[in-house]
Amino acid sequence: MNVKTLSTIDEVIKTLCDLSSSHIFRGHANSTWELESTLERLIGGVWDNAMVDKFEVFSLQKFQSKYHLYDHENIEPESKLAWLSLMQHYGVPTRLLDFTESPFVAIYFAIEFYDPKSKNDLAIFSLNYTELMKKSVECIRKEDVSFCETPQSISLKQDVVFTESIEPFEYDIVWVTEPNQLNIRLDRQSGSFLLSGNKGVKINDILNSSIYSECNFTKYILPCSLYEQLYALLRKMNINSKSIYGDLQGLGRALKMEMSMYA
Repeated sequence: MNVKTLSTIDEVIKTLCDLSSSHIFRGHANSTWELESTLERLIGGVWDNAMVDKFEVFSLQKFQSKYHLYDHENIEPESKLAWLSLMQHYGVPTRLLDFTESPFVAIYFAIEFYDPKSKNDLAIFSLNYTELMKKSVECIRKEDVSFCETPQSISLKQDVVFTESIEPFEYDIVWVTEPNQLNIRLDRQSGSFLLSGNKGVKINDILNSSIYSECNFTKYILPCSLYEQLYALLRKMNINSKSIYGDLQGLGRALKMEMSMYA
């Protein structure tokens, strides 16, 4: 992973906008945080296939059994990937790692829970998913000669490929995906997910393996001094909690962020 500091707001805008449309992004409120899923953070050091399955089966069963009691805006998911996606966006810890096609949505998530008093630097991760998926597909083909999918064909049937070719095996790859049946929040956030093809290996460990050494993977450090300018930039672009979430929760978060500017 490359690391680069963007010292001015103009440098932030130019650098992120110059990246090709093949890049996806993730924002962190603290530049020292690693890339890890919410389930990885929950489980901590005791990370293996059995432990992941235990937590995932429990949360899936609970969420699915009570889903109809609470949801009135989404179509009921039809695949495991779609269920995990919906759970992720409503706060259930999963092994999915959120990314977005928009660098500015990633900046929003970097500052959403940022504490200006902390003086921590922020970070934006960028990843060329076209390069990454090409390497991942090559790795699968070395293990399974019958696998004939391409990155292009996968995009049309992501749930099926995930269910039949990724989930049952333990490939030491990372996988970029999104359910064909998007939920409202994922659509609003131009979202996609990164996950480990091998449940027993954490995402960051595989990302930093030799397989992906030639892929364009960069961590951009945004100094804490840019916080107010970043907030102002997003405000002018109408990127805020109201547009990201589209509900009362979003309105509440938008007000909280605005209040934090003057605290």
